[in-house]
Amino acid sequence: MISTVSSSLFTLPSTSTNINIKSNHPPNSLSFPRAACSETLSFHDSTTTIPVVNEAIKRRCECLDLYKELVPYKVAWEWQKSLVQRRCSLIEKEEDSSDTVIVLQHPSVYTLGTGSLKEHMNFDVNNAPFEVYRTERGGEVTYHGPGQIVIYPILNLRHHKTDLHWYLRCLEEVVIRALSSTFSISASRVKGFTGVWIGNEKIAAIGIRASRWVTYHGLAINVTSDLTPFKHIVPCGIKDKEVTSLKQLLFGTKTDTSEVIDSMLIDMAHESLIREFAEVFQVSLDIKSVTDFNL
Repeated sequence: MISTVSSSLFTLPSTSTNINIKSNHPPNSLSFPRAACSETLSFHDSTTTIPVVNEAIKRRCECLDLYKELVPYKVAWEWQKSLVQRRCSLIEKEEDSSDTVIVLQHPSVYTLGTGSLKEHMNFDVNNAPFEVYRTERGGEVTYHGPGQIVIYPILNLRHHKTDLHWYLRCLEEVVIRALSSTFSISASRVKGFTGVWIGNEKIAAIGIRASRWVTYHGLAINVTSDLTPFKHIVPCGIKDKEVTSLKQLLFGTKTDTSEVIDSMLIDMAHESLIREFAEVFQVSLDIKSVTDFNL
């Protein structure tokens, strides 16, 4: 059965009660408005550019880091919507001073975008192998599961650029740069499709939503993922393309790796992704390692 989530199922935990955090930045590291700058960074395979901002005036971005945790999809979904609602409220009061990004993994789940078609699921939705959720993000059906790092940015694009196409290219750029800088893997865009590709194989899927220019949903990159569940769907509705993972690219399809190597790949990919996220979006990350997440 395809599920949606009621807002009554989840209440965003306050940092004082349900979530213990450890920040690597001082509590008084405030953000400043973005300043005009003549220097820019160019994107791979794109005419898109971003301004380089002085470190002292970069916008603060709180990073809620659960990258080793398997957070149920409906919990993360409601968390995002609560953060968006809170951000919009702060904007109305002219008190919006920072962005947020959530990094995590999910237990196995299929999610559908607003335009998803049932024929792209090769199973009976009433007897699905995993939970299925229809969401308000763009894009088609995709799979999330262990070994896949998911990044959900809650950004006020008024402080970046009010252009969703630009935003999509930025998310792609984060993955492209992370694969290149840490693993020497040359990834690219494919004309007409959203996401990141290695040749004919997709390694990262992207689906977003924005409410009053505040973003949610985001990107997912296959690191050590079991790719078998993708065979039960037409990933992103694209019939003539395959999916791949970082582990498969590095070790091949028939090589079993140890838990130590898998954990190392997750750690390396995570570190690279958040570093490149900060660089592409020109934000100052306030990383909060979540140690007690109340599900």
